[in-house]
Amino acid sequence: MLKMLLDATGGIVLTNDGNAILREIDVTHPAAKSMIELSRTQDEEVGDGTTSVIILAGEMLHVAEPFLEKGFHPTVICRAYTKALDDAIAVIDKIAFKIDVNDRKQMLNILQSCIGTKFTTRFGSLMAELALDAVTTVAVDVAGRKEIDIKQYAKVEKVPGGRIEDSAVLRGVMFNKDVVTPGKMRRRIENPRVILLDSPLEYKKGENQTNVELLKEEDWEQLLKMEEEYIAGLCRHIAAFKPDLVITEKGLSDLAAHYLSKAGISAIRRLRKTDNNRIARAVGATIVNRVEELQESDVGTGAGLFEVRKIGDEFFAFLVECKEPKACTVLLRGASKDILNEMERNLQDAMGVARNVVVDPRLVPGGGAVEMTVSAALKDKATSIQGIEQWPYRAVASAFEVIPRTLAQNCGVSVIRTVTALQAKHAISANTSIGIDGDTGALTDMKELGVWEPYAVKVQTVKTAIEAACMLLRIDDIVSGLKKKQAGGGPGGKPQIDTGDDVDSEQMLAE
Repeated sequence: MLKMLLDATGGIVLTNDGNAILREIDVTHPAAKSMIELSRTQDEEVGDGTTSVIILAGEMLHVAEPFLEKGFHPTVICRAYTKALDDAIAVIDKIAFKIDVNDRKQMLNILQSCIGTKFTTRFGSLMAELALDAVTTVAVDVAGRKEIDIKQYAKVEKVPGGRIEDSAVLRGVMFNKDVVTPGKMRRRIENPRVILLDSPLEYKKGENQTNVELLKEEDWEQLLKMEEEYIAGLCRHIAAFKPDLVITEKGLSDLAAHYLSKAGISAIRRLRKTDNNRIARAVGATIVNRVEELQESDVGTGAGLFEVRKIGDEFFAFLVECKEPKACTVLLRGASKDILNEMERNLQDAMGVARNVVVDPRLVPGGGAVEMTVSAALKDKATSIQGIEQWPYRAVASAFEVIPRTLAQNCGVSVIRTVTALQAKHAISANTSIGIDGDTGALTDMKELGVWEPYAVKVQTVKTAIEAACMLLRIDDIVSGLKKKQAGGGPGGKPQIDTGDDVDSEQMLAE
């Protein structure tokens, strides 16, 4: 089910993503703020499991409440929780298995199961394919390990209009810019030579206010001529490398545009730094800070086509058909901005999952199977623990059952019967992959159903939830840093914050 939220600016947010919902909620309780922070951390770290981490952390605190009421010291409870965390990760390590990340069909299955509860599931495997293509494009090998920077090199461009099926991962980049002088410069170039600049192609202005005193009229003409010659020199230096396209992050004067168009060079100005970095990776160019330092090796020749297209009311520049693009743009089309925003959130989750699997190619069964396996293993281990720590340890085992319980609730089946049947199945150690089918609520073998979760997401969820619960359990008091006083001395006065500015340090207190 989706939630409709009204944000602070009056707009609406349609989503069922845990992080997106909690980000919009305004809370004042410090512990609640700390819980919301968990969701944000989970989203940044692994990109998925934002709802699970909140549910699990909340349940860990809930099962600890009876022990606090009975007088258990928080340190004892935290010690038992830490033991349970170590044992839980050891159990997950045992049931995890490696996969071949080059097997596209298996990778798509994993992504499908991870975004199965999302809004975009109704469009089949479209989101999974987009996410997998984007991640495999931006992946690079650095010192024997995979480095995947989705945030910087996989840009999501949302363009309202068209059909959702028109969404695609470009073999290159696109950005919302047109050439400087559309009538004179080419808008379509095949196999372009691209030069990227981080310097202005206009006359240098003084750093501070500059005064020039002119005594003769010829001096003014001389000054203008010097400016023209400077610009012409820059353009001649660029034209010597025979580029087809020049892109700069700074300004480009009309005079420079005139010289470049005369040389048959198309130019784009005031591009974002992030877009320029993506273009550099896609076409194999180097961003140059001074035109005088330009070399042949800085020219990018990796793009197969430069083209400016009009989509809706705006012009977009495309540098596509790249030979080895290590950066890409994901073009999303849809009916409205709300749908596009939710598609982007789902895509970011899917890309996060794909990145985790490529970096650490281990999987665990989904559908609550892992949680029930961990729960059963911790209950067995609890009998061997000495002292009062046994009870909080056993409580952690029961807290893990909240995930399959929530799944059963969402399917509309009898929660008690389903969870009890699942417990019975997991009492036999061979049934580690039995979980709940998210559509029907029936108990199914997740291996046959093909529902998998990345090992990194599951371990991060468990670690974050238990460590956050331990941190909150150690709090014994909340002290406010704000000192409030009643205005006018009466109870009906408006509370004001005492800043201490009106205190006279020299004044003696009356005896």
